[in-house]
Amino acid sequence: MSKPRRTGSETSETRARLIDVTEAIMLTDGYAAVSSRSVAKLAAVTPALVHYYFPTLDDLFLAVLRRRAEQQLARQDRMLSSDRPLHAFWAQSKDRDGAGLLTELMALANHRKVVRTELAEYAERFRKVQVMALANHIDATGLDVPPVALLVMMAGMARALVLEESLGMTTGIADTYDVIDRLLDSIEP
Repeated sequence: MSKPRRTGSETSETRARLIDVTEAIMLTDGYAAVSSRSVAKLAAVTPALVHYYFPTLDDLFLAVLRRRAEQQLARQDRMLSSDRPLHAFWAQSKDRDGAGLLTELMALANHRKVVRTELAEYAERFRKVQVMALANHIDATGLDVPPVALLVMMAGMARALVLEESLGMTTGIADTYDVIDRLLDSIEP
């Protein structure tokens, strides 16, 4: 039996830099542009060093997913305990980098089962926390909409708008943001 391959430390600055660079490539050029060579070039290291920390590209993609998801979970805790959690959720949902990276991870998940599985697990974890936190808040507004449906609509609309903006579309974008903002203001003054 062969010995398990040694990999770099989880807390290494180099490892963090490789994750940063990978995320940047995904946001600017898409996940398909990520390779050990493209990451190494941007990080000013050798491709072998990329493989030292991440033996496979799946390992690298999972590290990007996990780090961003954990950051967002911490942000979500603060957001959901705010005075206006629906407004905070909307702001988080339409964050360009967050929505852009999620879109890339979703596209990647269509081709890599391990990424799909992990992304789905995190998404379910997010959704359950959001529904629990917002259920009483939404019920108190008198809005006759299941909290989970409102969350799904807001998240989906935010992703769609960010995607259209990334394509250079402008028609109707500002009006749609305005309608949603006014709707949220009526629910959560």
